[in-house]
Amino acid sequence: MDWKTLESLLSGVNKYSTGFGRIWLSLVFVFRVMVFVVAAERVWSDDTKEFDCDTKRPGCPNACYNYFFPIIHTRLWALQLIFVTCPSFLVVMHVWYREDRERKYRLTYGEGAKLYDNPGQKHGGLWWTYLFSLFFKTAIEIGFLYLLHLIYNNFDMPRSVVCDIEPCRQVTCYIARPTEKRVFTYFMVGASAICIILNVCEIFYLIAMRILHLTHKGSHVTERRRCGECEGCNIAMTPIDHKPSYTEKSEKQL
Repeated sequence: MDWKTLESLLSGVNKYSTGFGRIWLSLVFVFRVMVFVVAAERVWSDDTKEFDCDTKRPGCPNACYNYFFPIIHTRLWALQLIFVTCPSFLVVMHVWYREDRERKYRLTYGEGAKLYDNPGQKHGGLWWTYLFSLFFKTAIEIGFLYLLHLIYNNFDMPRSVVCDIEPCRQVTCYIARPTEKRVFTYFMVGASAICIILNVCEIFYLIAMRILHLTHKGSHVTERRRCGECEGCNIAMTPIDHKPSYTEKSEKQL
């Protein structure tokens, strides 16, 4: 898999992310993608060949290996990294959509016209897209962690397994480099858990900033005066429409 292409695509996400999002992106590439490409893939590269069993019966080692390893860790992590990074493209595509609308708007109304103050600013629909991507990433991380826990019994990697399926009967098989695999498994699980925490923190941060923005915006809305000269009149007065009363005129003259 060409991870450089994925890195170049996600580099554009960094400028639209919050501080938590930038930390998440750095963690994904430094502690997950790099570790996966440089070390983890090599540990599982010849796993099938080094899966030895007590018997030489044809088909027994393959049957036992497929039973205990329905999907190996590296392929599961590759799928997890792809699915986790895909929601970030929604934010980039939404910004591209805004920029395209901005370009068409300027072609129609002139170069000085502006449809958005900043196409990458997280307001309106872009805010919802960004929030949805965070929920989606968090759900994917939790789902893959649960799947790994379900398949490999609490993320453990035993030294040997007892196989009792056809064509094997009570055959002991030995896993190659179990300690290395256990260490890498715990490391990737820990990195995934930290990413989940960062996503949750960013969700609360976005919601809190949204509430503060709406509260701050509402505090600047002043009560509009009504003229009250006509019965049932509910027309708002502007400073120009306001006419000082008799007492106000008297106070000014004094």
